[in-house]
Amino acid sequence: MLYSYIVKKEIRKTFDHVNNHRWDDAVKAVAPDVHHRVSGAHALAGERHDKEALRRWFERLGRVQPTLHITINNIWVKGWPWHTTVFAQWEATATLLNGDASYVNRGLHVFTLRWGRVYALEEFQDSQEAARGLAVQSAAGLKEAVAEPIVSSQKPSQRARAF
Repeated sequence: MLYSYIVKKEIRKTFDHVNNHRWDDAVKAVAPDVHHRVSGAHALAGERHDKEALRRWFERLGRVQPTLHITINNIWVKGWPWHTTVFAQWEATATLLNGDASYVNRGLHVFTLRWGRVYALEEFQDSQEAARGLAVQSAAGLKEAVAEPIVSSQKPSQRARAF
């Protein structure tokens, strides 16, 4: 189906933007009241309910894991343009500041799209590996790696709640 092909291409492009620290491009198709959630208890966890908080989260991701590279293994698209669910299975690798190249995290992103805009994004990953990598970064002197999560100051709207 042509629609699925286009969506997969755009999702891959977004991950490419993240890999190359192009944050403006990464959030271009995000709705103003997006709902973004990452589980765990670490500096990249928490919930954001607006595009600006998500952009700040991406900026932090780039600072605390500067060599992070995400490889997409599979993408599944379900639905129509007015309500699409996308599953993106991935593997992330990074060399940590202490020279350790063993950081590997695997996960799944679940996107909710409406007419090409991302209204919700939930990330399922190995939160213990994420926390371990961030602890190594902190021990190497990067204090932001153990900072409090970035969260939104505004409350979520009904439209953005897709979980």
